[in-house]
Amino acid sequence: MKKNNPMWKFLTRAAASTLMAVAFTQAAQAQDAKIPVVAAENFYGDVVQQLGGDRVDVTSILSNPDQDPHLFEASPKTARALQRASLVVYNGADYDPWMVKLLNASRSDKRKVIVAADLVGKKSGDNPHLWYAPPTMPAVARAVNAALTAADPSHKAVYDANLAKFLDSLKPMNDKIAALRSQYAHVSVTATEPVFGYMSDVIGLDMRNQRFQLAAMNDTEASASDIAAFERDLRERRVRVLIYNSQATEALTKRMLKLAQQSHVPTVSVTETQPAGKTFQQWMLAQLDALGNALAAGNGGGANQGKTP
Repeated sequence: MKKNNPMWKFLTRAAASTLMAVAFTQAAQAQDAKIPVVAAENFYGDVVQQLGGDRVDVTSILSNPDQDPHLFEASPKTARALQRASLVVYNGADYDPWMVKLLNASRSDKRKVIVAADLVGKKSGDNPHLWYAPPTMPAVARAVNAALTAADPSHKAVYDANLAKFLDSLKPMNDKIAALRSQYAHVSVTATEPVFGYMSDVIGLDMRNQRFQLAAMNDTEASASDIAAFERDLRERRVRVLIYNSQATEALTKRMLKLAQQSHVPTVSVTETQPAGKTFQQWMLAQLDALGNALAAGNGGGANQGKTP
């Protein structure tokens, strides 16, 4: 067929139009493709979702509030999700050491990794429950914002607006912390584990029985004297409140919880995993409200309650 033949010209134009349409479709699909994200813990996944909106596809590995996170074992499904991820967020400080192993087993130069512990200067041996420290989530949110903007610069304005909205949404939580501190600083409390430790510190509570808590967290045996001191605090109501990790079901934890109830010491449940149907902000506020109610209820206790002997 001659090139100046009208049919040739028609076919050439048609082919060119088809190629342009395919290229446009591919470009549009690439632009609309969601950024694959894996978060080791669902509260970090929730923050990514709030910042990324419909631009991200988030997979959270630890997401069951009824399961003890310390008993988690990684599966092939977890490894596959990490292989596809463009962004990974995890806690660090030896809270989720399986993440390091999985990431080392599937290295990728295109994958951005955010470690919360690195952002707030925590390391192995520190209390790893970093999400209860008020500075942690703003630091994580800013790091996630930078990562999303680098991966998808055309939507920078959206990510920046979502970051500002997220940071502003933390104000009610910080206001509640300030209110509790003004009313209950130096009041004695105790806990079965140091899950709530950073939050109790910023409120200014006097946290007792910390050696017992470390033993429980590290799955080692508490000493007889530490157990006796804990029990004495509950029996004699030397503490205003018992804070317990409802995801840990060890016999000793149950024993202390039962003793607190028998001694009429108010109890507060905290978790290591964000409950379904709640945002990070709602989860934190609910626990702070529960703590405030328990501290108020415990105010009518015995003469030693809330004081450090």
